[in-house]
Amino acid sequence: MRVPDLRMPSLGADMERGKVVEWLVRPGDYVHRGDLIAEVDTEKTVMEIESFEEGVLAEYLVELGQTVPVGTPIARVTGTPADVPAGPPATPIATPPDVASPDGAAATAAAERAVPPPIRHLAHRLDVDVDHIDGTGPAGAVTRADVEAAASAGPRSSAPPEPAAARPPRSSPRARRLADELGVDLARLTGTGPDGAVIGDDVRRAAEGRLEERPAGAVPAPTAGGDGADVRGERARAAERTASLRRAIGSLMARSKREIPHYYLSTTIDLSSALEWMRDENADLPLAERLVPAALLLAASARAAKQVPEMNGLFVDGAFRPSDAVHLGVAVALRGGGLVAPAIHDAERLAPGELMSALRDVVARARAGRLRRTEMSDPTITVTNLGDLGVESVFGVIYAPQVALVGFGRVVERPWAIEGLLGVRPVVTATLSADHRVSDGLRGGRFLALVDELLQKPEEL
Repeated sequence: MRVPDLRMPSLGADMERGKVVEWLVRPGDYVHRGDLIAEVDTEKTVMEIESFEEGVLAEYLVELGQTVPVGTPIARVTGTPADVPAGPPATPIATPPDVASPDGAAATAAAERAVPPPIRHLAHRLDVDVDHIDGTGPAGAVTRADVEAAASAGPRSSAPPEPAAARPPRSSPRARRLADELGVDLARLTGTGPDGAVIGDDVRRAAEGRLEERPAGAVPAPTAGGDGADVRGERARAAERTASLRRAIGSLMARSKREIPHYYLSTTIDLSSALEWMRDENADLPLAERLVPAALLLAASARAAKQVPEMNGLFVDGAFRPSDAVHLGVAVALRGGGLVAPAIHDAERLAPGELMSALRDVVARARAGRLRRTEMSDPTITVTNLGDLGVESVFGVIYAPQVALVGFGRVVERPWAIEGLLGVRPVVTATLSADHRVSDGLRGGRFLALVDELLQKPEEL
């Protein structure tokens, strides 16, 4: 039975095409369902995609840098050994002398101990050489635990350790490719990616400031194109990517405004109780785990969406499909410009602390280009928070096929009357953009009222 080809997946409702920028597996590798196989540029961000098939990767069907429509075959996978029909016995092949030798036997054993692509990818990220790891899995297979243990223990080579300056820093494949193109020395860079890895943005920043980094008196060697030409070319590519991103977002928003009958509501919420509770919680937490108001706003939005199902779901093929779970899309601004809204799954079940941790994780991976396909393809309602930019209210455009978008501004102090007494309270403006085909002002008002009620009892979130 022939295994279907791996195809360019849809990584969002608005994605029409994608560009393969990095292969994470090689021809001959065995891939399982769920293994990461490539990095794809969606015009909004770069994401890792996983395999939906199982078998041996036979060949690439698209080249690096090639843009193809969603659904286009990008790699061919052959069947598993069980799928291969039985044939006549193969003619015995004499064992070469070098294989019969002890060294040849070791080489054969090493070749038979295949390392699955996810383990090899993890080893690459952790800067571990899998060829020098004693596997603890079946038949000596290298496991994830083996790679993580080797990374914690450091190099295990019998050769004297290299000086720190001589060892290449951890870096992404894209960063290494950019460094080669722009003539940047990775060893001189401080990475801002996961675990201090050098990423593409680090290389670009170094290229733009390279002349200032050279030692005093150093004269750059002449090159065919000149350093300035390289930097100008990279800046031009970055500008074109930003323009492409703006076009993609603009096209999606124009279609949303044209096809979805929006209505808008807003309310002002007193956050005194919520912020007081948050301060008490933070007093017992380490600095890195402390809550911010956004965590409470997300928690209240997720729980309100669960109770008002008309706000939580997708409008597809002329009908609304409510979702049982709240996959809360969170708008994230990217460093190079543009916006993505990956999902925090099952957000209605998460406490504010868990939501805070999930928020930090998804923002970091969004800006490092390491989002997962499911995080971009299945949000059921989106929240945007522009309070850190000083904005007091935001009326967003619904991200189709979703049917609602919640907006929050910054927390400000305002005069506030309580039981006839005037005081100053911290408040936030909450807004709702909703689809009139699915709900109306009555249900939208109920949703915002629920968000308010939940924030008055933060200990129940």
